[in-house]
Amino acid sequence: MQQDIRNLEPQSLWKNFFSLTQVPRPSKNEERIRQFLIDFGKKLGLETLADQAGNVIIRKPATSGMENRKGIVLQGHMDMVPQKNSDNPHDFNRDPIETQIDGEWVKANGTTLGADNGIGVAAAMTILESKDIPHGPIEVLITTDEETGMTGAQNLKPGLLEGVILLNLDSEDEGELYVGCAGGVDGTFLFPYSKETLPSGMKAFKLSVTGLRGGHSGLDINLGRGNANKILFRFLKHAQNHHQMRISNVNGGGLRNAIPREAFANVVIPETETEKFAHCFDRYLEIIKNELKATEPNLNITCENTSMPTYLIDRDTQWRLINAIYGCPNGVIRMSDAFSGVVETSTNLANVKMDDHNISVLCLLRSLVDSAKDDLSEMTASVFELAKANIEFSGSYPGWKPNPDSTVLQLTKNIYKKKFGKEPEVKVIHAGLECGILGAAYPHWDMISFGPTIRNPHSPDEKVNIHSVQRFWDFLTEILKEAPLK
Repeated sequence: MQQDIRNLEPQSLWKNFFSLTQVPRPSKNEERIRQFLIDFGKKLGLETLADQAGNVIIRKPATSGMENRKGIVLQGHMDMVPQKNSDNPHDFNRDPIETQIDGEWVKANGTTLGADNGIGVAAAMTILESKDIPHGPIEVLITTDEETGMTGAQNLKPGLLEGVILLNLDSEDEGELYVGCAGGVDGTFLFPYSKETLPSGMKAFKLSVTGLRGGHSGLDINLGRGNANKILFRFLKHAQNHHQMRISNVNGGGLRNAIPREAFANVVIPETETEKFAHCFDRYLEIIKNELKATEPNLNITCENTSMPTYLIDRDTQWRLINAIYGCPNGVIRMSDAFSGVVETSTNLANVKMDDHNISVLCLLRSLVDSAKDDLSEMTASVFELAKANIEFSGSYPGWKPNPDSTVLQLTKNIYKKKFGKEPEVKVIHAGLECGILGAAYPHWDMISFGPTIRNPHSPDEKVNIHSVQRFWDFLTEILKEAPLK
């Protein structure tokens, strides 16, 4: 079924997207896709370079008669979020993405698709190789490591690019123009632990939370979806307080920018508590399924017998860890006053991971308002300070403040209405587009973001609407044709 997508329209764009799906490109492992893009540009005979941050820049001169137009930068990112179902053997560092057509959508086989931001990159590639699309001077900027730190954007040097208009091709609702985005910061909370020997007379169980929808921790944070870590630790707190439960191993979630879909813990309880523990678990399962029945119909929580562990997390660390995660803020903190229906501030308790010496808790905090982001950081830190965890905030990036006087906004609104017969929606997005960071290095840029319709990004349910890709492409090429004069 993979080859089928190359027959979709516009064929040139889908051909390039298919090529991207064949090159492994998880965040932090972009060497192959970077070389692929460099080879692509050089094969076309275009000026192509990779900067010291690993970003790829490809320049294409204006077509005949368009030399007097303002230079446009087409911008996307080369990496993708590597998420898969737990029973899928896919290796994101080795295997190509298996694409499928499902009615009006293209999706992948049990993994993320990489339409975020592969469709945007494919569109830029198609512009570069086109011979019949009028455009002024074009620069394509493909950044590295957008999904896990925006390090490519953060380390882009001023003066490297010559264009004055930035078209970010990384938003996910066709017919919407984005003029602002949230800033964010990573929170990491570390619990060193010691190992305790297993008491006698214990029984071991594996607790699993699976079947959640997950999704983008910015775009989907207001949809009321379950957080696997919060669900698991809610039960662990009760079991610790009432059934003398001890933890031997715990892991949940994945990337910071994905709402956690799965979480697991191996625990032991005294054999004398087995019947009460089982009754407690059944009651908890009923409660959680009832609470989330509308948003998480496929939620599955299981408690199975398992082999006895060799050690336990020390009692003090377990108590502090459970209380900190149970009390940690998660989800929407405040809705925006300035933009109706838009989340202003949120946080995602994304990942709990354990190695031989430490248990790490990873969060991503977002806000349209920098002072609110700082306040949320302090609020979250206060919980982990009480739990005596080691606290680190890193990777902070600014939001993108809307410019109501934007020339490119007015231009694109007019083009969209003329092309499709209706006004586009102008919005800000509760996600970390690179525009805020790039605008700090290039403050003269006039910026806008748009893209096709993508659903469930950052999860194995990711899919892109086929019809919206054609409209996205038609819109993009029309903007290039009508680029403003210098």
